[in-house]
Amino acid sequence: MSNQLIFIQEALDSCKPSEKKVADYILQHPDEVVNLSIQKLAEKTEVSEATIIRLSKKLKCKGFQDLKLTIAREMAVFETSTEKYQDIPDDDSIESLINNVSYNNIQSLENTLNILAPEDVEAAIQLMTKARKIAVYGIGASGFIAQDFKQKLTRIDNWCEVGLDIDAQLTISANLTKKDVAFGVSYSGQTRDIYESLKVAKDNGATIITLTKMGENPVSTLADIALYTTSLEKNIRSGATSSRIAQLNVIDILFLGITRSNQAANIEALDKTRKVVKMIK
Repeated sequence: MSNQLIFIQEALDSCKPSEKKVADYILQHPDEVVNLSIQKLAEKTEVSEATIIRLSKKLKCKGFQDLKLTIAREMAVFETSTEKYQDIPDDDSIESLINNVSYNNIQSLENTLNILAPEDVEAAIQLMTKARKIAVYGIGASGFIAQDFKQKLTRIDNWCEVGLDIDAQLTISANLTKKDVAFGVSYSGQTRDIYESLKVAKDNGATIITLTKMGENPVSTLADIALYTTSLEKNIRSGATSSRIAQLNVIDILFLGITRSNQAANIEALDKTRKVVKMIK
């Protein structure tokens, strides 16, 4: 399934003002845009045709015609998502709350599935499997994602360190080498502390893997491998909800991929840690 409308939605923050005018128009009128010529869209959005072509290529399309074709394939999915999404439901019923939260999480997973590149996931798994040490960085809600990954890797006896604040992250990064991987988690991709920590790690030769929302952002620009998630959350919200579910799903994929690489030994390690914890409890 095409992912262009999801990509446009996630890439808005990284668009130039003129590109954002076109992107906003496409998101608001996708059914109209698929029938417009580039000249007509340029007229309606008051931008140059070159801007539309530049945006199309930024969205991994060959040109505007290619963008229109992929938007046409995406329209049904996009319309369903925007009609059902609510950040905080207006309906007071508990049934509405259950359905709304569950739908948002399910849709977030489905949208992420559309944009998660298998070749990038495979490359990330291979690099993490071979790494001497994996450093995982996250702050706030993303810190819980980082901690979850560390806990999983510890269970299969992989050397992993987690940094949840700038001091810890920079200290870890200062001691990384080309044999190591630094994995930065930031949904927005705008977290300055994560960016600075990954930059130090990169300067020391470590391989950089990032997990952010779709679209260009400062954190992903440092990445050797950039992994992406998406969700239906709005900029103003009560906290990370469906985005967290999408990130945890990617963490599970990476962990199981790493576990599979040396399955017998890793399953033995999982059994050993499970038994010891069970024994203590």
